[in-house]
Amino acid sequence: MVKKTLNQSKPFGPSLSKRLVLQGKPFDPRKADEISWRFPGFPLQFPLPRPAGRRRFLQQLGALACLTALNPALATPAGKGRATPQAAPCAWPGWQAFKQQFISAGGRVVDPSSARQPTYSEGQAYALFFALVAGDRPAFDLILKWTENNLADGDLTTRLPAWLWGKRDDGSWGVIDNNPASDADLWIAYALGEAGRLWQQRRYLALSSLIAARVLREETADIPGLGLTLLPGPQGFHPSPQRWRLNPSYLPLQLLAWFASRSEAPAWQALQKSSLRMILESSPKGFTPDWIIFEAGKGFLPDKDGPDKADGGYNAIRVYLWAGTLAPDAPGRQQLLDQLAPMADYVARHGYPPERIDSRTGQGNKAGPPGFSAALLPFLQASNARQPLQEQQQRLEAQPPRPDAYYEQALTLFALGWMQGRYRNDRDGSLLLPSASRGKGRCD
Repeated sequence: MVKKTLNQSKPFGPSLSKRLVLQGKPFDPRKADEISWRFPGFPLQFPLPRPAGRRRFLQQLGALACLTALNPALATPAGKGRATPQAAPCAWPGWQAFKQQFISAGGRVVDPSSARQPTYSEGQAYALFFALVAGDRPAFDLILKWTENNLADGDLTTRLPAWLWGKRDDGSWGVIDNNPASDADLWIAYALGEAGRLWQQRRYLALSSLIAARVLREETADIPGLGLTLLPGPQGFHPSPQRWRLNPSYLPLQLLAWFASRSEAPAWQALQKSSLRMILESSPKGFTPDWIIFEAGKGFLPDKDGPDKADGGYNAIRVYLWAGTLAPDAPGRQQLLDQLAPMADYVARHGYPPERIDSRTGQGNKAGPPGFSAALLPFLQASNARQPLQEQQQRLEAQPPRPDAYYEQALTLFALGWMQGRYRNDRDGSLLLPSASRGKGRCD
């Protein structure tokens, strides 16, 4: 069990058990649309309309019928075992392809490249975000339902989702590792919160708040010399009393800014500070490792006992992706771009990103897969590295990721979605979408 010291301040003002009581009755987020309420604090900080009345429902139903008549593909079943495509007002072919390839009819994101056919909480979280960007509410609900039923024992209000589900050694199917993963939990809470805001859904907002509060309680530690810090999960990342094992790629600063801007708790601001410091100080040569050790009194050290040592690869590639997609005026953005500039220089010299690179020496190995080139596109554009940007775009066109490479395809969807202007983040992490994805029916 991880020994950790949590921030003792109450993260969301009054205790959740007291705040989630309405008219003397416990609040059930599943029934949030049945009542009119205002959650005191995070993240409901704007008025919400009452549920749509009968007349509006009938109008929406008629509009849906017209859409189906104009586009028969909306009513055509997809292939067996795959999710039915739901065309958004601004069609996103990349999302439609991702759904067809990786998402089951029930909402499970499958990694077909492994014999276990695993599902990761990270994959479910990313898919929720993609569905939100695409304005694909039916897929969002399916993915959320599968996640809750299969990774959280049917109730995301009482526990964080297990990180790994798939075929077990005995041939049965189910949870393989019950430990949650904090990066997935952040993305799930963020996607729910922004879906609640953009789609005006109370249940999403309440569920986002509950998950965020549980992240603070279960997946953080007050580390001497670093402060309140996000752990990769509740268990297994505190190997000795003075040492913690951390993952810089679990820290999208835009998400932490979003939580900080919507919470009364100073904990999220503290996490912003320690997260930026972790990325900067773990990358002294400009290359971020997959894993890093922080030791009280000594600071950041290479993870010599871990399988990746000081190398950056399949985890760390996301650090550059998250940095590249930050808002131009986001706090810490320029510091990150300056610190990580050696990666842009490496790509310019070699014509490709490395699959693995020693964060201590800058010595890379062979060329990384095409998904790595995709992940670096926003970073290269933000860094004004025009030649390597063009070269990586050409490499991606000439050699796209394998159809069954779930992780590469997810990286590519994040990167190309941003490059195509399908989403942006504001300074405070708020999601900015074309108006059609917000349900206004046009593409700006």
